[in-house]
Amino acid sequence: MNVNINVDYSSTIPNNVGLSEDRRVLKALEVWHPGYLDWWQDMGPDGFQESLVYLRTAYSVDPRGWAKFDYVRMPEYRWGILLAPQEENRKVPFGEHYGEPAWQDVPGEHRAMLRRLVVIQGDTEPASVEQQRHLGKTAPSLYDMRNLFQVNVEEGRHLWAMVYLLQKYFGRDGREEADELLRRRSGSADAPRMLGAFNEATPDWLSFFMFTYFTDRDGKMQLHSLAQSGFDPLSRTCRFMLTEEAHHMFVGETGISRVVQRTCDAMKEAGISDPTDIAKVRPLGVIDLPTLQKKLNLHYTLSLDLFGSEVSTNAANAFNAGLKGRYRETQIEDDHQLKNDTYPVLKLVNGEIKRVDEPALTALNMRLRDDYTQDCVKGLLRWNKIITLAGYDYKLTLPNVAFHRAIGEFKTVHATPDGVLIDDAAWGKRKSDWLPSTEDGDFIASLMTPHYETGQFASWIAPPKVGIDNKPGDFEYVKIET
Repeated sequence: MNVNINVDYSSTIPNNVGLSEDRRVLKALEVWHPGYLDWWQDMGPDGFQESLVYLRTAYSVDPRGWAKFDYVRMPEYRWGILLAPQEENRKVPFGEHYGEPAWQDVPGEHRAMLRRLVVIQGDTEPASVEQQRHLGKTAPSLYDMRNLFQVNVEEGRHLWAMVYLLQKYFGRDGREEADELLRRRSGSADAPRMLGAFNEATPDWLSFFMFTYFTDRDGKMQLHSLAQSGFDPLSRTCRFMLTEEAHHMFVGETGISRVVQRTCDAMKEAGISDPTDIAKVRPLGVIDLPTLQKKLNLHYTLSLDLFGSEVSTNAANAFNAGLKGRYRETQIEDDHQLKNDTYPVLKLVNGEIKRVDEPALTALNMRLRDDYTQDCVKGLLRWNKIITLAGYDYKLTLPNVAFHRAIGEFKTVHATPDGVLIDDAAWGKRKSDWLPSTEDGDFIASLMTPHYETGQFASWIAPPKVGIDNKPGDFEYVKIET
């Protein structure tokens, strides 16, 4: 099946996979479509379904020009099924099938494992929409509101992407899984989302920026790994999803940059020399740097847990099967089978954190997590540069990987952000120094007042340097129905 560069918008479901000739799958998706719209109305952005939003919509998968911008009501957004162009003569790039032709159909012996990978990825997409559904009511500007809604509709499209694979390639099982993706709810006691970070609340905009920086970056790493897959339709689906995912991380990185900038500007204007003097900084109506560090600690560690255990036979099996590779697999210079390779893993050994060489095959989660951490550091360099240029001696840092963990080697111990192991009593005393307290949450919540006037921004965040689609900062990004 060759993929068109342009998208067919003549049907209810825009696509570039020839749905009109695939009546069985088209019918299955048309049956699923009303349930999706019901889910969107129930769990999508609350209070803004009738607002006109300046959104980008994909009309092509050509990297030189793939999106157009226009006003659209979100329930009328054209969610489509878009796969990157097929590479001729593509081979399985890793594992036991290395060098064999990439699969266009599901290999029978790997069917269950592949379906599980697709379902887990699919489950994260609607979860984040559910977590963020109330944020429009406290948007710090129309610019930020528009970015939130762009992230939301694209997460919705990413759900469509995974549902297409389930409907097309997994028969009745796939249809049942697609229905379940609409039944689960983030934070539900009865039917929660599958991964822990996607059941956490996103109560405020700082949480949203941290989520889009750290948790969506985990999504980037997972999509890169699945984009290497020997199952070609999954690879091509994830390659195009990465095009959209970049904007989500941009929203997080620039959002935090603007919070840091505004805090530094306010402290300078007030003549405050000590950025840790919360009693002086908070009355300025900005978020102090120590609280930013606590929120960073929380979201980074929640995102680390998404990578699973450092040593994992499941990851090894998916790699051996040719289903999920490493980050930028084809650029790595080795045999792509890892039969005799090792990789250093941080482990708890006799009460100490030590690096231990493990078989590289079972340490794939650790390697991907290391790649993730290196990617995270880039944002911190930019945020710290803002602080330094403002003349303040303060650095935002990533906490040690043993800190605040619920999955993996360090889930049973407590450690400081510097990686010093401590007992339960010490943790109880110091926890609120390192993670957001109820008081911190209440303070942030007190700043979350809506700013819906064109060109207006909340006191705690700086305007962007440039707008979306080269529009000015005072552009009416959202036309709110009153």
